[in-house]
Amino acid sequence: MSYRMRSGMPGPLARQTLPSLGAGCLLAAVALQSPIANGATTADAIPAGGAPIVVDAAADPAASAGPWSGNVRLGYLANSGNTETENVNFGFEVAYAIERWVHSLAGSAVGASDDNTTTAEAYTLGWKSTYDLTERDYLFGRVDWLKDKFSGFDEQLSEAIGYGRRLILQPHQTLSVEIGPGARQSELRTGEEEKELILALGSYYEYNFNENARFNFDVGMQMGEENTFTEAVAALRTKLVGDLSAVLSYTVRNNTDVPDDSEETDTMTAVALEYLF
Repeated sequence: MSYRMRSGMPGPLARQTLPSLGAGCLLAAVALQSPIANGATTADAIPAGGAPIVVDAAADPAASAGPWSGNVRLGYLANSGNTETENVNFGFEVAYAIERWVHSLAGSAVGASDDNTTTAEAYTLGWKSTYDLTERDYLFGRVDWLKDKFSGFDEQLSEAIGYGRRLILQPHQTLSVEIGPGARQSELRTGEEEKELILALGSYYEYNFNENARFNFDVGMQMGEENTFTEAVAALRTKLVGDLSAVLSYTVRNNTDVPDDSEETDTMTAVALEYLF
């Protein structure tokens, strides 16, 4: 028995919106990085969380020795006998930090089958840029894309800009919160389309037990008139050897307004190996 995941390329909705949005973000980045706008140098670090719709690129500014950092995760589980099941999960995060800026890209793919029947298939892709105002205060802009074959929405694309604050900056724990306006374009499984303004909220917590173990709990919310989307990701990382770690994560996604034949809440449990670079 074999299981193959479908291509995770963005659909028509993402292809129509991302180019124009990317051009706007590029113009804004050039303006803010000019000698007039730029000041003293600090930088955010790569987000430590797992799901791109709640990725935090506003963590410890000095975590990386160079401008590039990131990780790649891969998990696989198969059972055979009376029941044949397969589960595959893949994810990556990469960040580039320069002076007050951090630009990060994150993505994931999840698939599962039970007796040759696909039971889960979801893809995410997210871009986030942050600009430090002070050690604790920063501005952010982000674009998030989600495609989930088994949710009420076939595809969701959102854009947001706003303000972030690092409420806790301690050696063993950090907490950042964000708020800002945005927009969301959604395609329902019924073929209908929704376009609405949203209020984007985010909370990103990290606790370091020691140099070998870390816990993250990230929550993101997009509040709109038609639908409120919430994602919460809890992840526990334990270093195995060198830059290789084991990751156990639990993800909850909720949409308040879905078609009648769909559940409002989806959950995913994943075990994976993670390589830092």
